[in-house]
Amino acid sequence: MEIFLYTLSVMYSPGPVNFMGLNAGLNGQFSRTLGFFAGVGCSMLVLFIVFGYAGAALIPHDYLHFIALIGALYTFYLAYKMMTAHTELDTDQTHNKALSFWNGFWIQSLNPKAILVILPVTTIMYPAAHITGSLILIVSFFISVGASGAPLLYSLAGSVIGKKLSNPIWLNRLNKILGIFLIISGLLMLSDFLKRMHFI
Repeated sequence: MEIFLYTLSVMYSPGPVNFMGLNAGLNGQFSRTLGFFAGVGCSMLVLFIVFGYAGAALIPHDYLHFIALIGALYTFYLAYKMMTAHTELDTDQTHNKALSFWNGFWIQSLNPKAILVILPVTTIMYPAAHITGSLILIVSFFISVGASGAPLLYSLAGSVIGKKLSNPIWLNRLNKILGIFLIISGLLMLSDFLKRMHFI
C-alpha cells in the first residue's frame, strides 16, 4: 500500500507532464490528447519493468544528471511550442498540434523525477514487500495506469476551466504562463545537471 501512496503522491504533484496535460485541456484538446496519457503510462511501465528486473545497475546514480540534461532540453523545446501556440475560440480550432503518444512517452522517460521515483520503489520497496517475478509486472502495470491518470486529471481540470473562458486572449496568456512553468521545470533539471558536474 505504501508503494502506491508514495508513487501516486509524487506523480500527481505539479510537474512538466502534468502542466502539459493542463494546457491541452485549456485548449480544448482533451479528447485529442488521449494518446499522450497512454504514452506517459507506457513510459512508466517500461521504466518500472526495466528497473524492477535489472535494479539500479542499469543506470547508476552517477549518470542521472545526464538524463536531467536531456530532459531539460526536451522540456525547453516543449515550453517553446506551448508558448508560441495560438488559440482561436471562434473556430474552436487550435494552431498547435495535439500532444501525441510519443510526446508523452519521451517527456516521461526523460523526466528525472520519474526515474528518481522508480529507483527507490524497485530497489528498496519491491524487495521489502516481497514483490518479485511476475508480481513486478502486475504491480508496475497498476502504478503505470495511475501515472497516466495524473496528466489526464490535469487536462480534465483544464478543459473545465477552458470552457468557462470566453476570451481567447486569456487562453493564450495561460499558454504562456504554463510555458513559463515548463521553463522553470527545465531550469530545475538543468540545475541538477550543473550541480552534479560541479559547475555551480
